[in-house]
Order: sequence, then C-alpha cells, then structure tokens
Amino acid sequence: MWRKKGYWFEIISEEEVQSLMPELRNISDAWLKLKAGKEKRFSIGYFDEKYLSNFPIAIVRNESEIVAFANIWAGADNEEISVDLMRHSSDAPDRTMEYLFVKLMLWGKENGYRRFSLGMAPLSGLETRQFAPMWHKIGSLIFTHGEHFYNYKGLRDFKEKFNPVWSPKYIALPNGFKQGLALKDIAALISGGVKGIFSKENKRPASRRGKQQLSEKPSEELT
Repeated sequence: MWRKKGYWFEIISEEEVQSLMPELRNISDAWLKLKAGKEKRFSIGYFDEKYLSNFPIAIVRNESEIVAFANIWAGADNEEISVDLMRHSSDAPDRTMEYLFVKLMLWGKENGYRRFSLGMAPLSGLETRQFAPMWHKIGSLIFTHGEHFYNYKGLRDFKEKFNPVWSPKYIALPNGFKQGLALKDIAALISGGVKGIFSKENKRPASRRGKQQLSEKPSEELT
C-alpha cells in the first residue's frame, strides 16, 4: 500500500533542517489547531526553530510534500535513540507515525544503538482502588477522560503497539494541601502557565536543549 502511494522515510541532517523549516511549521500549526489547550512543553518537545535546528529530523514524505516528522535524540556511545517532538499532517496516510517509528528503530539498530526509548506515558499506572490516594484517583480520571486537556490514554495506547518494557517514574511530593499545589505548578510548567492548561494560544520560547548528532542520511521507500 505504501509503495503504491509513493511515500518513503528519510533522515534529514541538522544542516538541512533549516531549509525545510517553513514546511515543518505548516505541519505543526495545522496539527495544533486540532488539539485542545496550549502547546505542551518541558516534559515533551514543542515547535521552536532554534531548537529543531540542533537535531536531525526523521520524516515521511512523498514526491511533493512532507506528511510527518520527528526530531531525533541520540545518546552518547550509541546507548539509546529516541524522539521528542512528533507531528503529522491531516493528509498523512493511516499508520504513518507507526511507520516512522519502526523505520527509525530499524535504522538505529543498523547503526549500533542498543535501545529505542518511547518516552513516558503520563498518568498511566496510577492506583484506582477504593482507598487509593485522592490524587491517584484524580490522575486516573484525567488519564481516562481528559481528552480536552491532552490525550494521555491515546499516547499510552500508541506506545503499547511496540510492546515496550515499561519502568515506573516517580515524583516526590509533600503531604497534604501542598501536594495539590505542587501538582498545579507542574501542570502550569508543562502548559506554559496556568492559563495555558485551558488556552489554545501558542507562544514558543527558544529551547536550550543541547545539540546531538547522527551521521548518515538514509532514504527508504515505504513498504
């Protein structure tokens, strides 16, 4: 199906990313219009030209346009490879992002990387038992029914397709009322302010994340 449609996978080097930035921004802006709330940051990547120019970009394209992209994080000593910002156009064929991930995993394996990190699945795995802590119950409720804020469950379901090995991540919080304040601060940090939890206005400050490098530029037709 993919071969007939004429789509393929490429990795674009840092030096070439800037020339594609207008096309990548168009994809990102169109993607954001379909999402509720402000563009998230801190815990996941957000669209910023200075930031993206520091990394190679994995793309899926046809002869005329790019339909999906993700910037690539490469760990030291070929220990791990991962992605941060991921976006796709409304015209992308079904399962485009799965294809991008699989091709990038295979490329990483061919180039000696030991692991591929799918990142986190926020709010999944919280307790739902009758006497679970209240913030566990609230978090589980948001995970299951909080599509207005962020598609937490959809993110977990997408990553489950790759049969990952999950490991828990923890946040140390004070007891009592201060716990709720700390969680509010974390949500505000990710959303660029308290209003950003509910607003769709997007302001994109420059990121300070470090530069990483990859060597080759494969180009493979979708199969």
